[in-house]
Amino acid sequence: MIEVKNLTKRFQDFTALENVTCTIGSGCIYGMVGSNGAGKSTFLRALTGVYQPDGGRILIDGMPVWDDPAVKRRIAYVPDELYFLSGANLNRMERMYRNTYPDFDPEQFRKLCSQFQLPRNKSLGQFSKGMRRQAATILALSCKPDYLFFDETFDGLDPVMRNFVKRLICEDVLERGASAIITSHSLRELEDICDQLALLHKGGLVLESDIENLKTSQFKIQIAFREEYDKSKFDGIQISHFEKSGSVANMIVGGDRDDIVDKLRAMQPILLDVLPLSLEEIFTYEMETLGYTFQIDEMNEEGAANAKS
Repeated sequence: MIEVKNLTKRFQDFTALENVTCTIGSGCIYGMVGSNGAGKSTFLRALTGVYQPDGGRILIDGMPVWDDPAVKRRIAYVPDELYFLSGANLNRMERMYRNTYPDFDPEQFRKLCSQFQLPRNKSLGQFSKGMRRQAATILALSCKPDYLFFDETFDGLDPVMRNFVKRLICEDVLERGASAIITSHSLRELEDICDQLALLHKGGLVLESDIENLKTSQFKIQIAFREEYDKSKFDGIQISHFEKSGSVANMIVGGDRDDIVDKLRAMQPILLDVLPLSLEEIFTYEMETLGYTFQIDEMNEEGAANAKS
């Protein structure tokens, strides 16, 4: 289990993380979304012991991660900015990882290299961006760590390879009970793989929830009446978003679906539809409720632009 309490990290001219608190259980995939500068990379670097926190604490299975080699050997980290030994190929990187990680699995390494169809004797400097990310993923998974941290994991990967990497991460978590933290610009990349999802904005964790709870606790209502009405007509119903155009209102509602639909039907509307919500809509409306104007669509457009570059 990872316990983060009031984590703060400052640099010379700005605060990258401020009072971030979360708990990440074993055997789960924890997704973190946020735009550039939100603090995602800083968060992972603090969790891996690359950065020393300026405030708060980080415990992995009850042990502080900073300056503790024993804890760090249980973590495999694939950063956004990849690093390999100068002039190294995959075989040389394997030797280094085998000397660092006691549970490194050479058979798993060879199997993954074959599945990804990556040459083990070719210099990594000659690999494309996507191939380098695949190589880093192979090395991380071969370490058989208890904790896997991936920063912008799918950046530079084509759609087929993204799905393959997602499947490998899911299988590893399920089979070994490992925990994975994955950061991304894009909600679309994470909603089909994560158990929990968090939104980091300007160094703060502003929203965190179980995926299934997010998807089942809220829904969209489209409703209309012949008479004039406003939001006050629905007093007693938990509404996080209300928008009316003409006689038709669109509402984001939380609570027991059957109970709420029965209440609305009793009002004798001329139109009543219950519609599912996408994860993007849920996050957008949750952010509005919290008083943030951060746009999920803009974040996804930014992620798509980065993937094309």
